[in-house]
Amino acid sequence: MLLTITYTGENAADLGYLLHKNPSRPQTAVSSFGKIHIFYPEISANRCTAALLLDIDPLDLARGKPGSAGGGLFDYVNDRPYVSSSFMSTAISRVYGTAMSGRCEMKQVLADSALDLSATLVMLPCRGDTAMLEKVFAPLGYKVEWESGLLDDSFPEWGDSCYVNLTIRGKVRLQDLLRHIYVLIPVFDYRKHYWIGDEEVDKLLAHGSGWLEKHPEKNFITRRYFSKFGHFTKQALKRLDRLDNGEGGAENPAAESPVTEEEEASIPVKIPRLNDQRLLAVLGELKASGAQSVLDLGCGEGNLLHLLMKTKDFTAIAGMDVSALMLSRAAGNLKFDRMTEEEKKRVTLFQSSLCYRDKRFKNYDAAAIVEVIEHLDENRLPALEAVIFADASPATVIITTPNADYNVNYTGLTANHFRHGDHRFEWNRVQFRAWADSAATRHDYSVRYEDIGEQDANQNTPTQMAVFRKNTRQKTTAPEAAESAA
Repeated sequence: MLLTITYTGENAADLGYLLHKNPSRPQTAVSSFGKIHIFYPEISANRCTAALLLDIDPLDLARGKPGSAGGGLFDYVNDRPYVSSSFMSTAISRVYGTAMSGRCEMKQVLADSALDLSATLVMLPCRGDTAMLEKVFAPLGYKVEWESGLLDDSFPEWGDSCYVNLTIRGKVRLQDLLRHIYVLIPVFDYRKHYWIGDEEVDKLLAHGSGWLEKHPEKNFITRRYFSKFGHFTKQALKRLDRLDNGEGGAENPAAESPVTEEEEASIPVKIPRLNDQRLLAVLGELKASGAQSVLDLGCGEGNLLHLLMKTKDFTAIAGMDVSALMLSRAAGNLKFDRMTEEEKKRVTLFQSSLCYRDKRFKNYDAAAIVEVIEHLDENRLPALEAVIFADASPATVIITTPNADYNVNYTGLTANHFRHGDHRFEWNRVQFRAWADSAATRHDYSVRYEDIGEQDANQNTPTQMAVFRKNTRQKTTAPEAAESAA
């Protein structure tokens, strides 16, 4: 992804002073998600262009390198290495942080002056709403231009690309240009690569004060910046309103009305990612069930197993997956090679399938099937029922799956499209409950439902969970890991 900034005027090469980057010396900064290259493709007396090229390694994203999004942003195939996203905002603050503050000892007068500047962002996600470009940038005094094209020239019937190359031009201070771009990039592609916490409100106020509080689209920008986390949006807008009224944006507890216990309880310190919320919800149900032995069916890279191992309540833990590669990754993540002999006796990994009977599935108190059923063809679900509920028959079965009703909240996810390319189906709440109620009745289980994730007033939550309890509980014994598949 590429950002270029061009200064047109007398002694244009002074742009290097303002950016604190020498035009005659290309530079590279290494971040956790890739390399940030800064160079000047154009230098003349009256025109100078600085380029920031962000080179993201897609393998680092997929592997979940520390500092990236932990296991990939949305799994294995995505546009993160190629589009102007929150990674670009992070790179701007990393390499142009001093310029964003407006400090320049050598050329402070120039830094404080409005200059003829233009900036071009390559591959900015716009999702077909080009009117939003004018709506967001024009009130800041910019002339807005963009170019887009077909998604694929070889297949014009696929329609236009959802990305644009955006250029904004105006007479503006460099620090303001950088702050505008930093804040507004996530408005167009608000799939941030890091957790959003309370400090994000301070960050928005630091870069938005002086312009955002007066912007006619303040509410829209703030909501999109926080990826629809309403509590953070409300906090930020409250402080922006104080700025607009000349009261300052800093929190002043003495000036606020007392916070009730209910309000205080509703303000989280940090919002975990959906996957973390999901795993913690499943872990809580497993603890509440009183299970001592747990089988994770479709364990993937072992994220739930890792939580189970840290809990002493569970004396026998097993993970099954159809993929040998996933099991290998799980073993690495769980550090099998460093386990004591006692720990190795407690944890088992094995390859199998949910749709075929396997003696190794039996004699566990509880089974967890987390975000797995949607990867099966619907006509294979009767086989899954027979294997899990009839043959293995654990006292507790916990199943989670996406709530298709919630998909309207995901930008770019159009009708009849799923959240992941490998999903065979995604059920709404009515469909999931109809299947679960029917399965419970057929196999003598009771079932209740829980919601997981950010609540939407109309579409509920992104994840739905069913907790099955066997009506006639049978005594179980510790599983024998050495048993072979039937």
